[in-house]
Amino acid sequence: MPGNRTAVACAVPADNGFGETVRMAFENLSRAALVVLGLATGFSGAHAGEPAKIISRKIADFHIGRDETRFGPLQFIGGLEMVSDNSLFGSLSSIRMRADGRSFVGVLDTGHWLTGSIERDAKGRLSGLSDVEITPMRDRVGRTYEGKGRMDAEGLALDGDRILVSFEQDHRVDVYPDPGFLGSRSLSTVGILIPADEMRANRGIETVVVAPASSPLKGAPVIVTERSLDEDGNRLAAILDGPLKGQFTVERDGSFDVTDGAFLPGGDLLLLERRFNMAEGIGMRIRRIKAGDIKPGTVVNGELLVEGNFNYNIDNMEGLDAFQAADGTTHVILVSDDNHSILQRNLMLEFRLVD
Repeated sequence: MPGNRTAVACAVPADNGFGETVRMAFENLSRAALVVLGLATGFSGAHAGEPAKIISRKIADFHIGRDETRFGPLQFIGGLEMVSDNSLFGSLSSIRMRADGRSFVGVLDTGHWLTGSIERDAKGRLSGLSDVEITPMRDRVGRTYEGKGRMDAEGLALDGDRILVSFEQDHRVDVYPDPGFLGSRSLSTVGILIPADEMRANRGIETVVVAPASSPLKGAPVIVTERSLDEDGNRLAAILDGPLKGQFTVERDGSFDVTDGAFLPGGDLLLLERRFNMAEGIGMRIRRIKAGDIKPGTVVNGELLVEGNFNYNIDNMEGLDAFQAADGTTHVILVSDDNHSILQRNLMLEFRLVD
């Protein structure tokens, strides 16, 4: 997954170079202020397997400088910008919420698990993370690796008593026990149906999700590649099991790449997409694909729910999950990958689906 510049946190128009420079300066100052605050409160430089102290700053607006909260069928609830005393914190590729709507499991593309809990204020908005730990992932023979390469974890799915993790570069989907994944080696590897020679080295399986048992896919795992394309330029994808097992494709629209996804209770699939290039700048969007459209041999596209650019509080958005909140509504969580760069941010954004 490519690096990119940070999004901005100042409501200066984006259509002139000076304005963009000013906004970038404000954002870098914001990041630096968080780091200084962390140092002042005792950042210790903890490592893998140790608790990670998280310092958070609340994000009140999604569209920078505006108080609007409704974006199509999504209502912005709040967000966080985060730094940590643990030098491994960052590079977050995927996140999955547990059934309690508070605890979570995530993977870093450096080959680590991230576990912890979400904290909320009196109004139910995100206020911080607690009990955060970063633990090395183990391969089939129990080895751990520093950095990317063999353990470039990009996707994550909770599937009953197992966790599925997708990896780029060494393209595969590995299975871990749940509970017990933190100390366990990978137990097996799932067949991905897509030939390895059709995968791009750093544009492979970015997304692994598990469909609801009541959906047409009957609880099957589904994978979507970031930018491994067929001859028509569409993203390769596959249903890995069940009555509809087989390959399909996701239509590629413009310069966006798929970075994560999540099934809604009814079986529709949300896909998170990310864009960054010098001509168009940073961007993110979420699309919704109908449950009945996902079947072998099809090309799916879906409805655009929300899109953001430099004028929004976004960064290198890589992780998405949907879960049921205590009031019964569906919430959507987004997280960013900072590539361990001072110019990028670790963000967590939360929306309520109101359709």
